[in-house]
Amino acid sequence: EEPSVEVAPQMAAIGSVTETNSLCVTYLANKGDYPYPFYCKHCRKTFIKLLQLKAHQAIHGRPHTCDVCGKGFTLKQLLRNHQRLHADVRPFRCEQCGKCFYRAHGLKMHQKVHTGERAYDCQYCNKSFTIPGNLQRHLRIHTGEKPYRCETCGKSFNQADTLKSHQRIHTGERPFSCETCGKCFIQKSVLKMHQKTSHSAKNSLACMACGTTVACVNSLRKHLQTHAATIPCACVLCGRWLSSITELRTHQQHHTVDRPHSCGLCGKSFKSASYLKIHQRTHSGEKPFSCDICGRMFTQHSSLKSHQVAWQLSRAVDKT
Repeated sequence: EEPSVEVAPQMAAIGSVTETNSLCVTYLANKGDYPYPFYCKHCRKTFIKLLQLKAHQAIHGRPHTCDVCGKGFTLKQLLRNHQRLHADVRPFRCEQCGKCFYRAHGLKMHQKVHTGERAYDCQYCNKSFTIPGNLQRHLRIHTGEKPYRCETCGKSFNQADTLKSHQRIHTGERPFSCETCGKCFIQKSVLKMHQKTSHSAKNSLACMACGTTVACVNSLRKHLQTHAATIPCACVLCGRWLSSITELRTHQQHHTVDRPHSCGLCGKSFKSASYLKIHQRTHSGEKPFSCDICGRMFTQHSSLKSHQVAWQLSRAVDKT
């Protein structure tokens, strides 16, 4: 019995057609009239051999699925390569710099960095690139194409990585943490800049109470908490002196919330006009109180006193 015949409209004039149901393959019986007898019914691409068609049709279905993220792949080997991402297995190592990669192709592309090979040139400027993907990303600078759009605010970007970083503004995610002070950042580049500008030797700060050197202001604030029970300080609301920061916090809870004197610049309110006057120096930059020992200037007399006491404590520690 002859197989069922189905004539493809665009191929009807070429010859008779048969179909294999499992592959959705159309075969042109009269091969002499057409050089590619097999074609895909999904996309109409033609092939010389049936095996070529079978391999091609895998792209229309992705039978190999990742158990971790659900992503599908046309070939089992591609799935295995992908699973290395989840397991963080990088078997392909560069002999020159030691950098490791998930795939052999990634290593091959990387090695061009060492050879200096840049085969992909930009048609708009004189820049060249080691891999076509980098060229494609670069071309968007010239074309203005921004295919990656934030679903939250509608802003568009020319790179997927830039969109990913932007979305952290909405989610509040800050995955890059400074090992020195614990401050977190949205982008790795911002973290590196922070480390370069805040934690260099020339920016280090010393604790006035014990002389301990810390990398930045944030670290100094954290360190000062260790002296919370020993550093005397004054209440800015009433001028009373307390024996420690801990005692000051407890004391300030007893002040009333009635604060009729408001700052015209920032809206902060104060119990008396004198406290408002002291506060306004933070906006004007006025620092009328100076230390006779080191010359450091302060906006409040109480801050000067705290500074001097801390200096005396540090001197006592040095003598012991």
